[in-house]
Amino acid sequence: VQLQAYGGGLVQAGGSLRLSCAFSGRTFSRYAMAWFRQAPGKEREFVSAISWTGDSTYYADSVKGRFTISRDNAEKKVFLQMNSLKPGDTAVYYCAANFLTATTITSHYDSWGQGTQVTVSS
Repeated sequence: VQLQAYGGGLVQAGGSLRLSCAFSGRTFSRYAMAWFRQAPGKEREFVSAISWTGDSTYYADSVKGRFTISRDNAEKKVFLQMNSLKPGDTAVYYCAANFLTATTITSHYDSWGQGTQVTVSS
């Protein structure tokens, strides 16, 4: 499995960005997908996850109501729509894959993308 995240950038507070993650492999539809982020000097933290069916989604409290995760199994992509961005959302965002099970635990994911930088200015 190889993952490539893209779509980050510089945006003003209150703005929006849409991150995408492209999955290379044969069985995307059996992988739960997630987004994590890591700010300078901080631990990597869970942002959002989606089940392999797409029926279940999970969000960190800090992004609930502002971010939306979705997936397109035909395109082998997962997306993170980020609205009402805050300076505290500034971080490198990583997509991750785990066979079958969506969790909020970093160590449960064994495939990671390279990360895309999101910077929110005040």
